[in-house]
Amino acid sequence: MIVGREDIKNQLTQKVASKQPELIAILGRRRVGKTFTVRNFLAKDMVFQFTGLYQGILSEHLSRFHTSLVNQSKYKLNKPIPTSWFEAFDLLITYLEKLKSSKKKVVFLDEFPWMATNKSRFLTAFTDFWNSYGSTRNDLMVIICGSSASWMINKVLRNKGGLHNRVTGRIDIKPFTLKETKAFLQSKNIIISDIDIIKLYMMMGGIPFYLEQLQKGESLVQGIDRICFSQTGLLRTEYGELLASLFNESEKHTQIIETLYKRPQGMLREEVIKKSGLTSGGGTTTILEELEASDFITSFVPYGNKAKDRIYKLKDYYIRFYLKYIKPSKPSKSKVWEKISNSSSYISWSGLSYENICLDHIDEIKQALKIDGIHSEAGGWHARGNDDFSGAQIDLLLDRADNVINICEIKFYNSEFLITSDYAKKLRNKITAFQVLTKTRKALFPTMITTYGLIENKHSTGLVQQSITMDSFF
Repeated sequence: MIVGREDIKNQLTQKVASKQPELIAILGRRRVGKTFTVRNFLAKDMVFQFTGLYQGILSEHLSRFHTSLVNQSKYKLNKPIPTSWFEAFDLLITYLEKLKSSKKKVVFLDEFPWMATNKSRFLTAFTDFWNSYGSTRNDLMVIICGSSASWMINKVLRNKGGLHNRVTGRIDIKPFTLKETKAFLQSKNIIISDIDIIKLYMMMGGIPFYLEQLQKGESLVQGIDRICFSQTGLLRTEYGELLASLFNESEKHTQIIETLYKRPQGMLREEVIKKSGLTSGGGTTTILEELEASDFITSFVPYGNKAKDRIYKLKDYYIRFYLKYIKPSKPSKSKVWEKISNSSSYISWSGLSYENICLDHIDEIKQALKIDGIHSEAGGWHARGNDDFSGAQIDLLLDRADNVINICEIKFYNSEFLITSDYAKKLRNKITAFQVLTKTRKALFPTMITTYGLIENKHSTGLVQQSITMDSFF
């Protein structure tokens, strides 16, 4: 069963029903469920599928391509193993020509970048296949898919040669939302509380392959000990393979990721370069673009700033959790996470992680605030302060077209949150600083995003305009 992915399923349904040739590029982080979604949702339309071999050489690819075609064909293909990709695609054409059905036929080429080995001329041959044959067949849909989003973008979507503007659709498969994560776990008969789902998300994000490692009947603590802290736990060894499988010279990508990890609030490009020890120039720019295209990092321009002030942040939940807790630990059979999850460092870390979860669920927040029908821009804001105001930072603000800005405070708490007189004073000072330093004339709505809500007192009723809880995410 495919859980969630309603927008993806709608896009694929529309493409299958179209009356024109379709060349679809599907992108997404490793382990996010690209292959599973395509294979299961389009199973009845699939006439051929082939997956590239990680670090495979040309002859291995051609041999496996031939074997796959023979095994999936209902007709005898008395052809030898091709000696080039041109011959391989000619063989695919021969097979497709034998299929007489008028319905859409789906060809799925998974891990597309891995097929483009050195001097193989794979992309040239594929371009020839599509331009001379695929683009003439109204009953053909070719799906190309790869975890290396940067390769897919630079070599296919931005192709300046024969594939320029040939792709008829791009589909980005993102991690599950919290709501989808809960539905996925329930489909596996794994029942844990909403607060534990949020804690789980802080460690794994919404990556289906990681979530699938949980077992029915385990508590969250037991599951995390086994998956992350045992000698053979999947997420204990995943980090070393994750970047190496996607990027050449992945050591530089790792340097940038581990540099950004040390500054949770993010860094300017110049800071990233200086702290990571890399040189300024096109090479580093490309690495940043590759990491962002692959969904490991994100960048944004803070409210009121210029493009040159763009901030880069580490985005991937698993990587943040790995570097904070798994990497420094020694393998153990049990009770590692029980100790960590009760520590003061975890309380601080989970607060920052909850902020990231909120930033990744902006649509749900807007719906809960009943402003999803109003155009708004989400962002953060910080100021170093001056002689009149101390420095201030706003976790999240929603700049609305109806002349209002929601100033959002995000608090991760195991119970209802109490606004004390000191906290209320700090919040008022922060709002005043924002109003003065940005010179905004919009109405400012202090807004609380918590786990279990607020304890009502004179500070909450007199200050907070709107309040939502974690229930909004589910």
